Amino acid sequence: MSFSYLKNKFKKKKEEGAEKEDNVEIIKLDELENTEEEREEETKKEDELLTQVMTRINEIENDIPRIKVSIDTLKSQIQELREEMDKLNKTIKDVMMLYEVVSQEVNPFKDQERDNPLVNEIHNLAKQVEELRTELTQIKSDLRLLATHGINIDELIYDVLEEGEL
Repeated sequence: MSFSYLKNKFKKKKEEGAEKEDNVEIIKLDELENTEEEREEETKKEDELLTQVMTRINEIENDIPRIKVSIDTLKSQIQELREEMDKLNKTIKDVMMLYEVVSQEVNPFKDQERDNPLVNEIHNLAKQVEELRTELTQIKSDLRLLATHGINIDELIYDVLEEGEL
């Protein structure tokens, strides 16, 4: 092998390498143009998406006051329903108590004293009223007796109050 052969061979390789570099540069320029176009398209898509999102946000912001009013209205209606239910519950309890009183008077098999707490409560109140009447009658008679014997009732009350404080 001679030196000239190697020299020619080496020149061919250099020329082929130069052509490859030119091709690479052309490909790189084409790729850059394609990537710029893709970037522009992506930017447009992002802008459209951002516009859609902003539009939806504005719609939601416009709906918020109406939703608040609806919620307040529903709250007030719920409160009214609660009050009506409380009234109905009270009315039902009253009717049940009245039914118990009426049914006990008609039903001979039930013991009125044990079964109905309302009747028991009425009897207890009647006893307490009778005891109060008895005490009032006793106090009246004591005051008359003291007044007929000439005792100063004001002094007596004052003395009793003083003794109670000691």
